[in-house]
Amino acid sequence: MAAIANIEKAQESHLLDSQSKYRGEYRQPLRHPSEKVHTEDEKQEVGDFEFKWMDAMDFMETDVIGARVIVPNPHKDDRGRFMRTWCAREFAEHGLDFSPVQANMGFSVRRGTVRGMHFQEAPALEVKLVRCTRGAIFDVVLDLRSESTSYGKWYGAELSAENGRMLYVPERCAHGYQTLEDCTEMYYMTSAFYTPAAVRGVRFDDSRFSIQWPLVPTVVSEQDRNWPLIER
Repeated sequence: MAAIANIEKAQESHLLDSQSKYRGEYRQPLRHPSEKVHTEDEKQEVGDFEFKWMDAMDFMETDVIGARVIVPNPHKDDRGRFMRTWCAREFAEHGLDFSPVQANMGFSVRRGTVRGMHFQEAPALEVKLVRCTRGAIFDVVLDLRSESTSYGKWYGAELSAENGRMLYVPERCAHGYQTLEDCTEMYYMTSAFYTPAAVRGVRFDDSRFSIQWPLVPTVVSEQDRNWPLIER
């Protein structure tokens, strides 16, 4: 886990480019679309604790158009921490139209387990908001929108129970992840109901995309090993 530890330190000040994250190449810090500056009167009006929560989450752009890494700003004290993980108003303020209708959890016993890359077709297109509630995962979004300027690109970020970060996955983008620790659990909300007839996928190891998983895959389902390869 030494390489992962080094990456964690780097993420304190930078989010890493998905194509170079595990090759030690850094990019400039991702942009905060709206960094608010509040006056002292505003601070006094809402009070100290409430003011801290006016910006309870930071929304960071990625190389996949529309995808976001969401970084919570937890309230910490001697009891531990308390943080916001979703807010319709804050998401709307950042141009994200997300109304969850279903939530799912996945538990993986072994480190190195890969799940993905999954998406749903119309009429069951879905947005996902993914977080890790135990252990750590390398979470990936892959752009499959042919009209997108980031078509064919992927972005990966480490989500852990400790850092509390989340990945926002737009419609028509595939999603997958690899566990970085044994006994890891992830939780995600979706904007559409699970619809078996609409479920599709692409191979996690498709050379068309060359996703750089941080670990050698240890467990992959039969279904995920047999998704079709994308023609060049």
